Amino acid sequence: MFVRTSGCNLRCTWCDTPYTSWNPEGAEMTVDDIVRRVRSYSCTHVVVTGGEPMIAPGMVDLTRALDELGLHVTVETAGTVYQPIACHLMSISPKLANSTPKEREGGRWAAQHDRLRYQPEVLRRLMAEYDHQFKFVVTHPADLGEIETLLTQTGAARNRVVLMAEGTSTDTIRLRAAWIADVCKREGFRYSPRLHIDLWGNERGR
Repeated sequence: MFVRTSGCNLRCTWCDTPYTSWNPEGAEMTVDDIVRRVRSYSCTHVVVTGGEPMIAPGMVDLTRALDELGLHVTVETAGTVYQPIACHLMSISPKLANSTPKEREGGRWAAQHDRLRYQPEVLRRLMAEYDHQFKFVVTHPADLGEIETLLTQTGAARNRVVLMAEGTSTDTIRLRAAWIADVCKREGFRYSPRLHIDLWGNERGR
């Protein structure tokens, strides 16, 4: 089950969930409300995502309550903010330069986004405290040099790196997937498909 929080401290140019990031929507729910909803499903794995869940109030209480239910808790984060949450897998997706919104809304968010998107001290703390993986959204071969620099600076293990092709259409993803998969084989990374796009396209609510 996915628990999606609203609100984000970044403004990625290719964000595919602006309704939880740029223009937050959704009903307000207490931690108890969310836990009751999760318990109503026969799931064993909960992914807490966003937006940016690490800026959401109540996140520590929520993740600890989910953990107490005996669920496997994954948290998806850009790795810019630390909270002492309960988590079995920290899926960290640091944003590369390809995410900077240079043209969206006249570029008014570009400087703030660039200032916040890479926080190596936070990344190292998350790595030290949680089982983790690094997931990078890749648009172009030039992104690979930036990924290598980040791995060197943080000391992240190559076998914990996942590359995912940016795109919200099957055609775009397919074009990028072939060369990205070859990079993964060569460099010892893993490749992540975008299964929901393959199944349903870029359709909200699926």
